[in-house]
Amino acid sequence: MDVRNLPAPMKRVVHLGTRSYGRLTAPGRMTPSFLICGGQRCGTTSLYRALAGHPVVLKAVLHKGVHYFDTNYQRGLAWYRAHFPMQRSAEKIGERYGVTPQTFESSPYYMYHPQAAARIARDLPQARLVVLVRDPVERAYSQHHHEVARGYETERDFGAALALEPARLHRQEERLADDPDYYSFGHQHHAYRARGEYARYLSVMAQHVGRERIHVVESERFFTDPEPVYDEVCEFLGLPSYLERPAFERHNARPRQSDMDPALRRELTDHYLPHDEALAKWLGRPPVWRQ
Repeated sequence: MDVRNLPAPMKRVVHLGTRSYGRLTAPGRMTPSFLICGGQRCGTTSLYRALAGHPVVLKAVLHKGVHYFDTNYQRGLAWYRAHFPMQRSAEKIGERYGVTPQTFESSPYYMYHPQAAARIARDLPQARLVVLVRDPVERAYSQHHHEVARGYETERDFGAALALEPARLHRQEERLADDPDYYSFGHQHHAYRARGEYARYLSVMAQHVGRERIHVVESERFFTDPEPVYDEVCEFLGLPSYLERPAFERHNARPRQSDMDPALRRELTDHYLPHDEALAKWLGRPPVWRQ
C-alpha cells in the first residue's frame, strides 16, 4: 500500500498506527548513522533520494524529515526510533552485501535550530552530518517563494519580507536556546537572509559534534556533476560507492531569478560576502557562486 496516495484523514490514521507500533518495537529498530541537516532550499530532497537509493541504505519509514531534534524533541527517543526500520531488515541486507547497512533522515531545520546540534551530539554520538549549501541569494529568494506557496508567508513581495525579518526574528534565537519547549514560527519559516549565513551555523554544529563529522556539499556541484559528489558523500559516510549508483537528474548550475530586483540582488550579494569568505575555510576554496 502506497500511503502517499491515500486521502489525508486515512493517511493520518495510518501514520498514527505505524508510530504506535514503532514505539512498541523501538528497542529492535535502527538508529540513524547519518543525517542530512540542511540547508533549506539547497537540494536536500534530491540528495535524500539519491542516498535512499543506495543498496545498503534504509530510509526513515514514514517521512524523509522526522524533525525530532528541532520541533519534536519532547516526544522522546522511543518516538524517534519508531520512524526507522527494524534491525532484522538491516541484517538481511547486510548478509546480502557483506556491508553494515545504515539508516538516515533529512530535516533541513536541524542546521538552524539553536538546540539541535547539542541534541544530536547527545543522542547520536557517532552520527555524521551532511550539509548542503547554495548561492545564498538564490536560496533566500527560493525560500520566500516556497513559504508563500505553502501559505506560511502572507507578504508576497520578497523585498518587503526581507524588511520584516529583523522584527520577526527579534530575540527568537535566544528564546529557542533558553527554553527547550519554545517554538518560533517566524524562526522556522521567515529567516530568509539569516539562513544563507552558512558558516556561523556550521561553526555551532562543529562545536558540538566535531568538524570531522560534518561534510559540506555545494548543491550547484551536485546538480551539474552528481556522480563525483555522490561518491564523495558515500566515502564520507563509509558507504561503498562501487555498488550501483542511482539515476541522477541534472539541473542548471546557477538558475538565476530574473525577476529579482537588481538593487536588492546587489545588496544581498554584498551582505553575504564575509559569510561566503568564512564558508571558503570549510570548502578549502571560494564557493562556486563566488568563482
